[in-house]
Amino acid sequence: MLNTADILTQLDQRRRNYSLSRDLYCDEGVYQADLENLWYREWVFAIPSCDIPKTGNHATLQIGAYPIVIVRGADGQIRAFHNVCRHRGQRLCPKENGSSPKLVCPYHQWTYDLDGRLLFARDMGADFDASQFSLKPVHVQDRGGLVYVCLAEDPPAFDRLGGFMDDYVGASDLSNAKVAFTSTIVEQGNWKLVIENNRECYHCGGSHPSLCRTYSDNPLMTVMEGPNAASPEILSHWDRCDKAGLAARFVNDPGMQWRFARVPLLNNAESFTMSTKAAVNRRMGTIPWNDAGSLMFYHFPSSWNHFLPDHAIVFRLLPISPTQTEVTSKWLVHKDAVEGKDYDLKALTEVWINTNDEDRRVVEENQKGIRSPAYEPGPYSPNQEEGVIHFVDWYVRTMQDRLSPRPAMAAE
Repeated sequence: MLNTADILTQLDQRRRNYSLSRDLYCDEGVYQADLENLWYREWVFAIPSCDIPKTGNHATLQIGAYPIVIVRGADGQIRAFHNVCRHRGQRLCPKENGSSPKLVCPYHQWTYDLDGRLLFARDMGADFDASQFSLKPVHVQDRGGLVYVCLAEDPPAFDRLGGFMDDYVGASDLSNAKVAFTSTIVEQGNWKLVIENNRECYHCGGSHPSLCRTYSDNPLMTVMEGPNAASPEILSHWDRCDKAGLAARFVNDPGMQWRFARVPLLNNAESFTMSTKAAVNRRMGTIPWNDAGSLMFYHFPSSWNHFLPDHAIVFRLLPISPTQTEVTSKWLVHKDAVEGKDYDLKALTEVWINTNDEDRRVVEENQKGIRSPAYEPGPYSPNQEEGVIHFVDWYVRTMQDRLSPRPAMAAE
């Protein structure tokens, strides 16, 4: 198992625009360092806010060693807490989703208000001060209908990203959406391989026949330099969106940790369906046309998303072990859309259910090959894999910064 110095050495020796070393994809020490320095310090996508639309609705997730519960309070606010009872540590909410007027520990029935305050603890003695045993809070942001959590004591700034989420994702009006379907799969591969696979379509033509009906594998459809630097087809699409007041142009974090851009689908396709037509009769939000394309938004380390005129798909990945990653996909539709009347569930979900399973197989074979002592890092295509380069550069740069020893403070 690599220690910090070993990890830094491998990061420092990494050849630019090449894949990472075997250990950086497989080693337990690297996995723990990833958790401590990225997953426990960055904002992590948790759920769409419409997953918990009513008072008392809650959702859970596991980030490394930390179980978390997210709940909507009586005041409508979304809050997040460590999903750990302050009595003897039982998980309060064991299921992925639930609803309750209070949070009640199933072990000894300690009872918490939806704002985290301890309300009831039986037979704890006259000197017991319930106010000292509220649930431990987790930082949370709800912007544009997407809920992010951060385990850090002092989380990174969120305002710039949150503003773009309001502007770009806001057009889909996720406050008036509902979850039509959820799929969770476990991929037998390192979380970085899952993101790398997502960040390129070099493999799409050979792996994704369903997706390639509507999504172009031409790298010019996803490679952009700025709000006025893209292929002619994308620039024309952005001009059309500008005239309709629909946020579409490329915006990004300077370090490429996140990016928004709305791109047209292939041959004026309307949605990610086998027919290429809209899967849902009711459009979402204020998107003016069926062929408005997909707003693509990714955020490292935890999510990528597609927001289409008729539905949205949000994807969350969470690391489970050095070579296991949980991928959860949620399909969102207008809250008044009725299954069987306004949409067919199979038509809505089949393209990405197929694509997720195809990606799972690709990632798992990738991981098996990297486990071989014969593996050595190979070069990325500057045309086809620019998105992978952005991710790996972000990962290496961030880990180097956080693992490097700080200069000692001068004595006064």
